[in-house]
Amino acid sequence: MTLRRNLLRSLFVCLVVVFLSLTLVYNRLNFYSSGPPIPDGVNLQPSFSQENNAIDKSKDAYHLESSFKDDLHAAPLQLQSPLQSAAKQISPLSQATFIEEMQSEISRLRQRLEEMERKQASFEGHQNGAQLFPPLSSSSSSRHHQQQQGSSNNYQQYMKTKQLPYSEKKRILITGGAGFVGSHLLDRLLLDGHEVIVADNFYTGRRLNIAHWIGHPNFELLHHDIVNPLYVEVDEIYHLASPASPPHYMMNAVKTIKTNTVGTINMLGLAKRVGGRILVASTSEVYGDPTVHPQAETYWGNVNPIGPRSCYDEGKRVAEALTYAYAKQERLEVRVARIFNTYGPRMHVHDGRVVSNFISQALQGRRLSVYGEGRQTRSFQYVTDLVEGLVRLMAANYSQPVNLGNPEETRIADFARIVLDLVHGYAHIEHFPTPVDDPRRRRPDISLAKRTLHGWTPNVTLEEGLVKTIDYFRGELRLSLGQSRNSNGGRSSVET
Repeated sequence: MTLRRNLLRSLFVCLVVVFLSLTLVYNRLNFYSSGPPIPDGVNLQPSFSQENNAIDKSKDAYHLESSFKDDLHAAPLQLQSPLQSAAKQISPLSQATFIEEMQSEISRLRQRLEEMERKQASFEGHQNGAQLFPPLSSSSSSRHHQQQQGSSNNYQQYMKTKQLPYSEKKRILITGGAGFVGSHLLDRLLLDGHEVIVADNFYTGRRLNIAHWIGHPNFELLHHDIVNPLYVEVDEIYHLASPASPPHYMMNAVKTIKTNTVGTINMLGLAKRVGGRILVASTSEVYGDPTVHPQAETYWGNVNPIGPRSCYDEGKRVAEALTYAYAKQERLEVRVARIFNTYGPRMHVHDGRVVSNFISQALQGRRLSVYGEGRQTRSFQYVTDLVEGLVRLMAANYSQPVNLGNPEETRIADFARIVLDLVHGYAHIEHFPTPVDDPRRRRPDISLAKRTLHGWTPNVTLEEGLVKTIDYFRGELRLSLGQSRNSNGGRSSVET
C-alpha cells in the first residue's frame, strides 16, 4: 500500500512539473510572437532616438529568444530529479518499467517542443514577408471572380469603388442581398463607396451572386433569416427579402407570408431603433388581375385573398400597411417601391417566370411553354434600370408608393418569338392552360416616378437586355448541363 502511495505521489509530481514547464514555454512563446525581433538587413530608416530604441528592443528580443530556446531544451531535464526519487522507492522490476514509461513520456514531450519550435520559425518567416495565407483559388467564371493578371500572387481583385469622405459614406443593410435584384443593388452601392451589409437566408439567394465582393473591407455577409430579429447599426435599409417567383413563393406559402409580415416588422423595428430610413420592396402583384390599365399608384387592385398566389400578393399588401403604420405612429422615414417584371443576369434559370422559362427552353431546343393563347401582356424592365430607380427613390423626398417598371407592353406570344430570334432557335411553341389568378394585362404608369425621381425612366431596350440575359443563361446552362457533353456522345445539350 505504501509503495503504491509513493508511486502515485511521484507520478503526480511528474505531471505537475510537466504542466508547469509547458505553461512557461507557452507564455514565453506568446510573448515572443507578439513582438518578433526586427529582421537583419531591413532598413526602416528611423530617427536617431528611434534607432537607439530599436537596437535596445532587438537586444532584448535576442536575449529573450536565447532564454526561450534554453527553456525548450531544459524543460525535459527538470523531470530527472522526480524520476530518480521515485525510482528509489520501488522494486527493480517495477523501476525498469516505470523508467521506460516515463522516458517515453519525455520523448513525446521533446517532440511537442520541437513542433513548437517549428511553428515559431514559421511565424518568423511570415513576419519577414512570407505569404501568410494561400492565394484564393481562381474561378472559371470571370463574372464571379476577377483575378490580377501577371502578378506574383493571385489575390482577388475587386471592381474599383469610389472613395467617399466620412461624412458622405453610409452603412447600408440589404435584406435578400444575395438574390437576383439584391446582388445588383449591392454592386451599385459598393461601387458608390458605401459600406454594405447583406442579410440573406439563401432560400432563393446564391453566394455566387455576391462572391466577387467577399473579403472586400466595405462588405459584410450575414447568414440570417429576417423572421428572427437582427441587431446591426446602419443608416439605411433596403428590405428586399422575399421569394419573388410563383414556384418559389408557393412552395412554402406560410414561410412567404411570415417573411413579408414578421420579417417586415423586424426590419421596421430595426429602422426605428437606429433612426434610419427604410425602403420596402413591394410588387405589382398588389394590383392583382387589374381592371384599370395602365396601373397607377392610386389603383387599389383586384386581388384574390385566398387564391394560390395570395401568400405573396396579400403578404406584400400587409407589408405596405405595416410600413405606413410605422410611418404614422413612429414617425419613421419610409419608401415603398412597387416593382414590375424585372429580368437580367443572376436570375434563377428554373425560377418559373416567363423570361427564364423562355430563354432556358430556347437554349436547350425545347418547346416554349405559353399559357393560354399568349395574348396576355407583360412589361419587362432590365435590372440595372430598377436598381437606379431604387437608389433614387431612397434619396428622394417622397414617402408614398412609387411604380418602378417599363411602360412598354409586350404580348407573351410576341415575346416568345423575340427570344427565339435572339437565340437563333427553331423550337416550337406549346400552349398550356392559363394558371389560376394569372394577370391578363400588366403595365405600369410611371408618371409619378418621372416627377419624383428626377426624370427616372428605363433606358435599356428589351432586345439589348435580353442579349445580356441570354448570354448569362448560356453560361449557367453550360455549368449545370455542360457535363452532359460526355453522356451525349460529345455533344452539349445547350444550343450555341
